[in-house]
Amino acid sequence: MFDTFPKQLPHTPLLDSVPTPDKLRELTPEQLTQLANELREFLLYSVSQTGGHFGAGLGVIELTVALHYVFNTPRDKIVWDVGHQCYPHKILTQRKDAMKNLRLRDGIAGFPKRSESNYDTFGVGHSSTSISAALGMAIAAQAQHSDQKTVAVIGDGSMTAGIAFEALNHAAHTRANMLVVLNDNQMSISNNEGGLATYFAKIWASKTYTRLREGGKKVLEAIPPAWELARRTEEHMKGMVSPGTLFEDMGFNYIGLIDGHDIDDLVYTLSNLRDLEGPQLLHITTRKGKGFSPAEKDPIGFHAITKIEPKSNNVSPSCSQKSNAKKYQDVFGEWLCHTAAQDKRLIGITPAMKSGSGMNKFANHYPARFHDVAIAEQHAVTFAAGLACENTKPVVAIYSTFLQRAYDQLIHDVALQNLDVLFAIDRAGLVGEDGPTHHGCFDLSFLRCVPNMLIMAPSDELETMRMLTTGYQHVGPAAVRYPRGIGVGANTGAANAHEPITIGESILRRESQKKNIALLCFGTTLHEAFIAAERMDATVVDMRFVKPLDEQALHTLANNHKLLVTVEENAIVGGAGSAVNEYLHREGIPVSLLNIGIPDTFIQHGTQQQLRAQCGLDADSIERAIHARLTKI
Repeated sequence: MFDTFPKQLPHTPLLDSVPTPDKLRELTPEQLTQLANELREFLLYSVSQTGGHFGAGLGVIELTVALHYVFNTPRDKIVWDVGHQCYPHKILTQRKDAMKNLRLRDGIAGFPKRSESNYDTFGVGHSSTSISAALGMAIAAQAQHSDQKTVAVIGDGSMTAGIAFEALNHAAHTRANMLVVLNDNQMSISNNEGGLATYFAKIWASKTYTRLREGGKKVLEAIPPAWELARRTEEHMKGMVSPGTLFEDMGFNYIGLIDGHDIDDLVYTLSNLRDLEGPQLLHITTRKGKGFSPAEKDPIGFHAITKIEPKSNNVSPSCSQKSNAKKYQDVFGEWLCHTAAQDKRLIGITPAMKSGSGMNKFANHYPARFHDVAIAEQHAVTFAAGLACENTKPVVAIYSTFLQRAYDQLIHDVALQNLDVLFAIDRAGLVGEDGPTHHGCFDLSFLRCVPNMLIMAPSDELETMRMLTTGYQHVGPAAVRYPRGIGVGANTGAANAHEPITIGESILRRESQKKNIALLCFGTTLHEAFIAAERMDATVVDMRFVKPLDEQALHTLANNHKLLVTVEENAIVGGAGSAVNEYLHREGIPVSLLNIGIPDTFIQHGTQQQLRAQCGLDADSIERAIHARLTKI
């Protein structure tokens, strides 16, 4: 058990001797515990140097070792759900030395990535996809007459999503040869532990029991009443010590509960399950943050960590300049509590992102009006629609990348019925080190085409407050999208912080004397654009609204300027700039245009500052792009 992070690179001789799983499989079973201990210590050190997802990886150390020991990876396929727990897997699959560059630009990704390693069988980042993907691989292997094995590893939290149960249902129907490992880290589902459960689980996984079961089935199926009695007897025995009845009823052979930190039991059980036919489900219990006492005590707080920096008494100038700045998620949390105190109709909803969305204080103060629906984005949106039908005012706090999963519900259940739902869209734009599965690059594009939607993009914390109030008071579906991280220090305690703004009204932030160039900014891109405008003496307009646009301002700007430049932290394709283009074309207004935003490609991981520069969204890049465009006019 570790109480602190290792301060220097640990000595890991056994881990260093197994750079790949084929070398791991040369170890004796007695060496696996030492390997797991060295792997845990190295993981503690490496993540303290880089930051990243933390507790989940510590919880699956033994499972990861056992899976690669028993299965012939990469020929046998292991599909990790979400990917928060994949760091031990990466260390054991030729990427130990690369961990020093984890989540850094041009370094290895924080999630499984097919292009990074043939051991990463499926790219993930959103939860609950592993069973569906693994089933596809198993069916393909069956069609190709291959004996490769397929394993899906899914956490109990991910089992709350509907897609997981859709996949379980289909797998049982196909009778595919696959194994689902349900990693229950005691955050949900089951509390059944102890010797009796483990004892029976080992019996049920044994080859002797399997032979007896199948032999008995052949005999008793000829006598239907006897077979039904035997089946129900087995079902009730399992139900006494484990929650496996649900999975048995769905058509899986359920084995559990197994201590997920007992590497001997894991290897024994996995070895028996490896060659069984049909869908199998192994239920293990683990402890998130296992082996690091602070993470075991606070698994939520240690879900992910930032890089552990050496202590310093020096305060950098950038820190002092932003001493009053707040995270946008905290700005939302403040607004939510203030508004809830004024209006009892407000109900807050989140799909398993209470802490990340800044809703902890609201949940504590208004527990009856707070609903965490678990990893079920589709349900969250339709649930909000149902609430809105009954004269309440639901506020759905959701990350931009996860709102993509509820697009059908947003269109058909909310917008089509013009229901009164406010979407607080966090992590819009480039989120940084979590990479392409988590960037919120597309929300303006996919929201803008939906009728009845009011779409706002605040440029700072105060504007975020006011736009949330505007969307809340608006009758109909509304969305406020804001980025990850801290703002610029705008005063959210201002007297007008909770006053709404006029819908569709932009703000002139800077007026050029030359009136050659006008920068039309959507969201927090305003600040870098303003720096570029100062250098070039350009007009700057904070557009604020993506839908409806301030068409009067656009008309005036187009008639008074030589070049209009739209700037947004969203995909250029179909984004806010496209909305400006469409309006000017529709009105037949001749003016040169330049759209600056995220290009038509998936942006990889790096710091937000690096990625914004890469996409041309920093001041220098904006200035260069404008000069290049002017040469063509």
